[in-house]
Amino acid sequence: MTKNHRQTSPKPRMINRDGGFNVVRKGLSYQRWRYDLYHVLIKLSWVKFIGIVSLGYLIANILFAWAYLLGGDGIANARSGNFLDAFFFSVQTMASIGYGAMYPKTTYANVLVTIEALLGLLGLAMASGIMFARFSLPKARVIFSRIALIAPHNGLPTLMFRVANKRQNWILEAQVRVSLVKSELTKEGDLMRRFYDIPLVRSQSPLFALSWLVMHQINEESPLFGITPEEMIESEMEIVVTLTGIDETVSQPIHARHSFIAEEIAWNMRFVDILSKASDGKRCIDYSRFHDVIPLDN
Repeated sequence: MTKNHRQTSPKPRMINRDGGFNVVRKGLSYQRWRYDLYHVLIKLSWVKFIGIVSLGYLIANILFAWAYLLGGDGIANARSGNFLDAFFFSVQTMASIGYGAMYPKTTYANVLVTIEALLGLLGLAMASGIMFARFSLPKARVIFSRIALIAPHNGLPTLMFRVANKRQNWILEAQVRVSLVKSELTKEGDLMRRFYDIPLVRSQSPLFALSWLVMHQINEESPLFGITPEEMIESEMEIVVTLTGIDETVSQPIHARHSFIAEEIAWNMRFVDILSKASDGKRCIDYSRFHDVIPLDN
């Protein structure tokens, strides 16, 4: 009988399921949005990025519209004191799309047009550069199993989890690195989060396209040797996974992160087989059962 393990984690984790860091930074002496604005705009979601650009564009045109109104009747064929005419005149100026019936007719208005045209060119260049950077930023489309397993394999207890490439291409020179993070008390009574490297049966794959069952044998040299589920929970243990490689399509490095906390590690289970052959002999991977596990005695 197939079992789909969907366990929620009540405890905080260092790395979220989507690979983002679950860390709150306090006490910094600078405002990140001011000094790392480019980095912030790159990392924002597309919805927030488009919203910020649109809001900035709207605010800039509103400010210039008020500036034109302060200069009196400086726009030809515009209704005197009409905010909408001044606003749409500002839009035409900032976008450099050319004037129709309205055009500047005073020195004050021409000076404002010069300033706005320059700022519009700079804003367009910066926005275009950030848009290109966001589109060209390589991102991995890697899926990790929702849970990891500890079960016998070739006579030894083994930590196992699945990784798969969701794209229809290769990840060249793929490498997986796994670390154990847990809380420990020093002899002085200080609580620390300690990192331990976890050696893998196979940590590299020259051509990663299908599924990869990552395994670590728990022997006497393993940091997991002799550990129990209760000790995992008590020490707030977390298995941190990092995958790096080169995207074959764009020939650029990519990376992905994931973690498993103690509540997401199942014992004495095995993953359902998802690899098969089609009628034409091609390899087939069933992602719908990627996270499914069954007891060892099945």
